Amino acid sequence: MLMRQVGDVRAIEVSGLTKVFEVREKSPGLAGSVRAIVSPSVREVQAVNGISFQVDEGEMLAFIGPNGAGKSTTIKMLTGILYPTQGRATVLGVTPWEDRQRLAGRIGCVFGQRSQLWYHLPPCDTFELLAHVYDIPKPVYCDRLNMLVDRFELGEFMRTPVRKLSLGQRMRCEIAASLLHGPRVLFLDEPTIGLDVVAKRAIRELIRQMNREEGVTVFLTSHDVGDMEELCRRVMIISHGELILDTSVSALRRDYLRFKIVRVRLADAIDRFEMRGVTVAKHKQTNLKLSVDTDVASIDDVLTELMRHARIADITIADPPTEQVIADIYGRGASEALGGR
Repeated sequence: MLMRQVGDVRAIEVSGLTKVFEVREKSPGLAGSVRAIVSPSVREVQAVNGISFQVDEGEMLAFIGPNGAGKSTTIKMLTGILYPTQGRATVLGVTPWEDRQRLAGRIGCVFGQRSQLWYHLPPCDTFELLAHVYDIPKPVYCDRLNMLVDRFELGEFMRTPVRKLSLGQRMRCEIAASLLHGPRVLFLDEPTIGLDVVAKRAIRELIRQMNREEGVTVFLTSHDVGDMEELCRRVMIISHGELILDTSVSALRRDYLRFKIVRVRLADAIDRFEMRGVTVAKHKQTNLKLSVDTDVASIDDVLTELMRHARIADITIADPPTEQVIADIYGRGASEALGGR
């Protein structure tokens, strides 16, 4: 394996990073086309607005947000694909957009549906080409490839043209390709999309192993909450181009949890249950599933009200899924979320 020494510099440092796109607008019809040529109308769209953060070497960070929040734009600036409008950033001590070639050999990237595999060639040929691109010594390359093929179970289709692979098979090859040269930082955009449960588990375990044994820093974006919860301790949430939250995954649930899920089994059946701040999600004879807005009604008040109707035989109180917690933060908007930090 390609062992690395963890350096003194932070893996990623970002200060005031901003990206503004200019979008040309055209009115309909021939007259609009002429005006667009003679006197074009340009609208500015601020994709990323002055974000600042640091990521330590060896850290695994989830960078999440709704569609259009600025996640992909941020990653493209950190990998040197886009130039920022203003602000500073370094990855492994390198300014990405000034020395992209130098940085490329030290990072690995998977950009969702954007493939680095040659469409008409089998994966084994792409891996061979990448070994030459990254100048990986033959013995190291063979050991690395064998490990990845075994971990991701690629053996069956290593010689099958990429165009004939399923989405899940293709994504496994994409991630293996990004790990081939032993990068120090991994940028993963939806790394488990389209994969079955077994494949997801294998990928997460491999990422954990790379982090544990080689100190690889992981910068993850994903809509699969399982990726965030199983891989990362820290999460940053971006919305409308601004960071609205930077905290631990556990604190995300603790500090921004508004609703509780209460499952109750009563000794006797009741016709209905109504209470301000409580939504009855399910009611079947003696069994109730309640969603409790703790900003409106405390759990103690809900239990007291239930016992006025019937004796409680059994009860469980749980947090809602993390997806719901994140959606609630999105719904509050940047100003309210920042005010609650």
